[in-house]
Amino acid sequence: MFPGVGTIINITAIIAGAILGRLGGNRIPERTRSLITDVLGFITLISAAAAIKELWDDEFVGSTVQGGPILVVLISLILGAILGSWINLDLRLTQMGEGLKRRFAKDDNSFVEGFVTASLLFVIGPLAILGSISDGMNKGIEQLLLKSSLDFFAAIAFSAAFGLGVLLSFLPVGIYQGSWTIIAIYLGNILSDAQVSAMTAVGGVLLLGIGFKLLNIRSVSVGNLLPALVFAPIVLLLFQN
Repeated sequence: MFPGVGTIINITAIIAGAILGRLGGNRIPERTRSLITDVLGFITLISAAAAIKELWDDEFVGSTVQGGPILVVLISLILGAILGSWINLDLRLTQMGEGLKRRFAKDDNSFVEGFVTASLLFVIGPLAILGSISDGMNKGIEQLLLKSSLDFFAAIAFSAAFGLGVLLSFLPVGIYQGSWTIIAIYLGNILSDAQVSAMTAVGGVLLLGIGFKLLNIRSVSVGNLLPALVFAPIVLLLFQN
């Protein structure tokens, strides 16, 4: 297999799931779609909790000074917020969604929300990064196959609730995972287990933001926090024993 095949499979799964959800979503009453959105919010919070528990991972804790894990996550999020706000990634992602809406679905009021929410959900998490790196290093695509399965069912549910915007979320997913695959091709095995845990914990915090937004608790500019995922393995080096 060639590098990038895992991301191609992932993209195909998102498109297939979104199409199925779109076909069935038109038959679902509005109150049911609203309840589906709440369920997605609950599941996202559960996923966030599963990721945040990496703060207590033995490898992560053992590789840092006392209290290091929480400081790594805190500083990564602050640096990510500063850089992300400066670049205004959240606005750029929204503008991308608005541009796609004008071209493909002018009358779909939930298009942009579905596009942004699904895009963020599909790129946040260790499987997106680790799977892409493994793919680029020719170490297998098992992780991306697992992610593809999860994204397929998530795309069905999100598309039923938000419509066509979810389908086109494959674009940022392809760009993001493709970039990590290219990095892996040239840099090889670049992340330690502790660094992976740091990125996973930071990703868990970002998933909290998505969950809060889905449940209408608080609207967080999660897109502007995405650089925190890149800062996490770097910041960890400052706190290692």
